[in-house]
Amino acid sequence: MERITTIMIAIGVIVVLFVAIFLFWRYVWFFRNPHRSIPPGDNIVSPADGAIVYVRRLVSDDDVIVLKQGLSAKISDIINEDVSMPKVVIGTFMSPLDVHYNRSPIKGRVDFIRHYPAKTKNLNMSSMQFRTLFKVRPYYWNSKHIVENERAVTRIVGLFKGRPISIYVVQIAGGHVSGIDTYLPEGSEVSKGEVFGMIRIGSQVDLILPDLPNMKIRVSEGDSVKAGESVLVE
Repeated sequence: MERITTIMIAIGVIVVLFVAIFLFWRYVWFFRNPHRSIPPGDNIVSPADGAIVYVRRLVSDDDVIVLKQGLSAKISDIINEDVSMPKVVIGTFMSPLDVHYNRSPIKGRVDFIRHYPAKTKNLNMSSMQFRTLFKVRPYYWNSKHIVENERAVTRIVGLFKGRPISIYVVQIAGGHVSGIDTYLPEGSEVSKGEVFGMIRIGSQVDLILPDLPNMKIRVSEGDSVKAGESVLVE
């Protein structure tokens, strides 16, 4: 009897500890917003913390990625808008342990913000979570959330090396997301590295920008990046 009581107490302690850790992560750790050192100079910084899952240079009708046999994603699938100029597309997967505040890649003006519901329902990102955790390439394989899930598309216009530039930041919700937040209204000015929104729980953020002459991409698939701090393009 004494042995059974000891076991029950031990199980109770483990359950309470697990619940306490979960609650701390969900309501405290998840909402952390650490200071970031914004790099000076004419560059484009990451809008999200996480792992780079794809980097592509392509024209509008090219496939960004092939999700699985017979299913691919184009730029128009990601931003729900037709584009014509050659583009650079950089996808960042945010695990549940990453900082989930999103930051502006450049200094500029918020041209528009458009919210799109899931095509059917928000799919989970377990395939991408597994593949990025264990470094299994391609990281995006079978990740249908890229084209199916709820998203917010924010277009920011500014300057890059003295030339006008228009970029898209796409916040893609995860399967258990309770909301995509965008904090800045359309028409507002935003600084490079400034927080403009967040996505709750696991999620993905894509950056889409024109492929300009002499533009150098500084990240590769598998790299870890920090929002507002890691240089993606210069």
